[in-house]
Amino acid sequence: MSKQLGKRLVKLRLGLKQPLGRGYRELITASSVAICILLIRSVGLLQSLELAVLDQFFRLRPNEQPDNRITIVAIDEASLRQVGTWPIPDSQIAKLLQKINVRQPQAIGLDIYRDLLVPGNDLKGESSNKELLDAYKSMPHLIGIELLANDKNKKVGVPPPLGLNQNQVGFNNVLYDPDGKIRRSLLYWHVDKQLHQSFALKLALLYLQSEGITPQKAFNNSDYLQLGKAVFNRFQANDGAYVGADDGGYQILSNFPKPGCEGSGSKKLCGYRQVTMSDVLNNKVPTSWIRDRIVLIGSTAPSLQDFVFIPQSSRLMGTAQPVAGIELQAHFISELISAALEDRPLLKVWSEPWEYLWILTWSYLGSVITWRIQRPSHSILSILFSCLVLILSAYCAFLFGWWIPIIPSLLTFGLSAIWMIFHIAHIQEELKRSKEFLQQVINTIADPIFVKNGQHQWIVLNEAYCRFIGYSDTVLIEKSDYDFFPKHEADVFRQQDELVFRTQQPRENEEEFTDATGKIHLIATKRSLHKDAAGNFFLVGVIRDITERKEKEEKLRRTAAELSRSNNELKRKEDHLRYLAYHDPLTGLSNRKFFAEQLYESLDWAQNNNLSLGLLFIDLDGFKQINDTLGHEIGDRLLVTIAQRLSNSLRGSDTVSRLGGDEFTVILRAIPNVQVAAKVAEKILGCITEPIVLDGYTTRVSASIGISIYPLNGQNIETLIKQADTAMYRAKHFGKNRYEFA
Repeated sequence: MSKQLGKRLVKLRLGLKQPLGRGYRELITASSVAICILLIRSVGLLQSLELAVLDQFFRLRPNEQPDNRITIVAIDEASLRQVGTWPIPDSQIAKLLQKINVRQPQAIGLDIYRDLLVPGNDLKGESSNKELLDAYKSMPHLIGIELLANDKNKKVGVPPPLGLNQNQVGFNNVLYDPDGKIRRSLLYWHVDKQLHQSFALKLALLYLQSEGITPQKAFNNSDYLQLGKAVFNRFQANDGAYVGADDGGYQILSNFPKPGCEGSGSKKLCGYRQVTMSDVLNNKVPTSWIRDRIVLIGSTAPSLQDFVFIPQSSRLMGTAQPVAGIELQAHFISELISAALEDRPLLKVWSEPWEYLWILTWSYLGSVITWRIQRPSHSILSILFSCLVLILSAYCAFLFGWWIPIIPSLLTFGLSAIWMIFHIAHIQEELKRSKEFLQQVINTIADPIFVKNGQHQWIVLNEAYCRFIGYSDTVLIEKSDYDFFPKHEADVFRQQDELVFRTQQPRENEEEFTDATGKIHLIATKRSLHKDAAGNFFLVGVIRDITERKEKEEKLRRTAAELSRSNNELKRKEDHLRYLAYHDPLTGLSNRKFFAEQLYESLDWAQNNNLSLGLLFIDLDGFKQINDTLGHEIGDRLLVTIAQRLSNSLRGSDTVSRLGGDEFTVILRAIPNVQVAAKVAEKILGCITEPIVLDGYTTRVSASIGISIYPLNGQNIETLIKQADTAMYRAKHFGKNRYEFA
């Protein structure tokens, strides 16, 4: 009977994997999840997350060497102060261009709007403008900017600089994503049936002309632009994470460089060589920093607010950091030139079928991994490892210029795994119901019972045994003692089992047993051997726990010890509360409450023994000034120092207290005469006026002391306190740093 029961239970367990091991379950789950995520993605709900991940990839990418082909002439705050006005007068711009041009740059980019006449302080507008126009004519490699207007921005269009022909002008329009960042670059734009080139593209083409590189149509697609080694694919409305984005004009996804630094100290160069306009005007810039380079002139002054956000602006924590508009143009130019000359990777995307296949693949992996492993701990590790592989794969692809979807892949992978986990749980619940009837047969016995086969494996367990050992039957079935008990205990169990199998006689033995929580029991186990109709032998064990009495004794002992600890802890807390109630938390001196009680007791003792008592009221001079100038922390530390000096200058029978702020009191018990109180006051004044050094500051304070004597100045507490307080204020009135008797 036991053998048949065990076999039926094993078959039920194996049935979990037999009917569900078909691959169509994983595929159906993966396809359903992938379709849902693709629908969500198609309406743009995942766009912001994917763009945020892309930004982090930009930030994590290794630094690149500084681009020595570009020099930025920055119009910073110091330069604005030198010229004295904004917009910068035409004469100053002309002078700046001439000083740059004599150093023979490859191209000059003027990234400021010059569509209006800007006279200088002398108001000779036409003369200044003529000087600037002459400079324009002498520099065919000069590129200015304009802001093109279309249906969306007609009100903000800005004409090109006066005096530059169309070949010397590039548009400065940039493309903003919904989150306000720039991730795309606009190279060409048809406005009013006229083709315009961007500012960055025109400067890059001027530089590439010296290398014999001109714009061409790509061989594989005439709609794409080819420059040297690079083919620039046109941006589509749904490229990458974008959903229905504006794809007007010739746009590309910008693979922004991440410039590093080289050199050290004053020679350290990060990103692009940057000089100020004032340095150029004052001839402080070496010719080598300009010759054969692209020179960009633009604003970096915070007051002009010409800043934008790019992928590298993102932060996991904190506020995003913008870059100057002129630096953005330098990024665009650097990317174009590096791609054309050095085949620097451009940012590309997969076609939609490949993206769908990628997302479906990860959805399928999520369902397969969860279904095939099924063990929760292993499944979690596998899922985490797979997510790491997915992220690293997307990052490595990004380093080579490919932007592949990561958020939809992570979502489909995770949702497929979760779906499969719930599916497995549902199947296990169904099988559990099927096993309940057979399990009820052995669960009717209250004592822990186990049945083992000839391989010493558990095949049948009742609920009492599972509760006793601390593991469920699903964990224990088909396992042995060595899988759950310490080796020395398992050796004893195995030895006793072997004796029963060998002698075929029942045995009862007392043993130590450690449950799942680590608790050790003393048990008496009765083992007997039973044979089924097929001749198979099974060992049946019945356990009786004999540790209850010892546990009760141990519990009583622990309870007594706990009560003792609780009493000790309560006493410590009472002592601590009493200390807090009678002492100043800053200085550790007794507080006003303790002072009042001590004064009452001291006065009562003096009256009963016909002795004198002295009461000193002490108030620091100049403490408020120190507190206001050096801060409350220094003031608190000074009070602590004064308190220590007062304690050290008094007898053990005297009591010094802090009433609050910079006010202290001293109770002098059993003084023979008033001269003793005067000597104590002089000693206190001497120790207080000694210099005090705190955090490098040497400070000095003094004190005003008022003294009242019992019984000369009063017979009760109120009179003595009032007399001492009045005397202290008289000491302050007479010049401070002194004592006065009541």
